[in-house]
Amino acid sequence: MYLISAYFDEITNNRIQQYINQVAKKTGNTYMLDGKVPPHITISSFESKEIQQVIPLLEQTVSGLHQETIQWTSVSAFLPYVLYLSPVLNVYLHGLSEKITSCLEQVEGIRLSPYYQPFSWMPHTTIGKKLTKDEMQIAFEVLQHQFGPFEGKITKLSLAKTNPYEDIIVLDLEK
Repeated sequence: MYLISAYFDEITNNRIQQYINQVAKKTGNTYMLDGKVPPHITISSFESKEIQQVIPLLEQTVSGLHQETIQWTSVSAFLPYVLYLSPVLNVYLHGLSEKITSCLEQVEGIRLSPYYQPFSWMPHTTIGKKLTKDEMQIAFEVLQHQFGPFEGKITKLSLAKTNPYEDIIVLDLEK
C-alpha cells in the first residue's frame, strides 16, 4: 500500500510530534514512534504495481501547488483504536484531494482506497494508533490537558510506502 501525504512546516511538525510523543509516553503504546510515522495528513491511499508511473505524474501535479495554512480544531477518534487531530476541511484540502485523485486515476490498474477520495475522505492527523481501550482513555486525557486549536502550514507532499512507513519521494510546495 502507498500513501500520498501532506507534511508541515517545522513549528507545526514539532507541535504534533510532541503530542505523539506524550501519548506514547503516557500510554506506553509506541506504535507511531516504532514505525517512524511522521506527522502528516494522508491525502490518498492506494495500491499499484506501477509505482514508477506515479512518480512523474505526482511531480507534475505538485509543481503547480502552493503552501497553505490550515487549522486543527479538535481531537477525535476512529473507534476503537485511533486517536487523531481534526483539521478543518477547507477549499485547499478538498482541492488537494481532487487533484491527487485525478493524478492517480491516470495510472492503469491503480486501486484507490474508497476512504481517501473527494467527498468520502476525512482528513486527520493520527496521534496514536492501535490503542487499547485503556490507552485511548489515557491518550484523550493527555490531549485534553495539552491540545488547543492551532494553525500550521502544509509545505510538502510525499509518496510513501507503508509497513514500515518510508518516503519514496518528498516534494516541496511553492511558497
